[in-house]
Amino acid sequence: MHYPAIGRCWHCGTELTELDYAREATCPGCRKATHCCRNCRWYAPGRANDCAEPVAEPVTYKDRANFCGYFEPSFPQPAAGAQDDPDALRQAAEDLFKDGQ
Repeated sequence: MHYPAIGRCWHCGTELTELDYAREATCPGCRKATHCCRNCRWYAPGRANDCAEPVAEPVTYKDRANFCGYFEPSFPQPAAGAQDDPDALRQAAEDLFKDGQ
């Protein structure tokens, strides 16, 4: 059975499936921990505890496996160059602010 990718490794960018995010799992590409802050959608360097989830327990090592109950896999990154297209960025901004059309 093939599982679709739901995220990417924080270290090497390898696509990860739901099974790759088990508590003790490691990335098949680089063997770094996958259930860690660096792979979480709430990871926010510069915020308190480097986490956008305000009630999460502090985690010291952001690149090691942890037991955080708020962990959610980060979303896949856009294709290379997609974020650099000014027309696509402008259109995305305009789409955000359309008034119910």
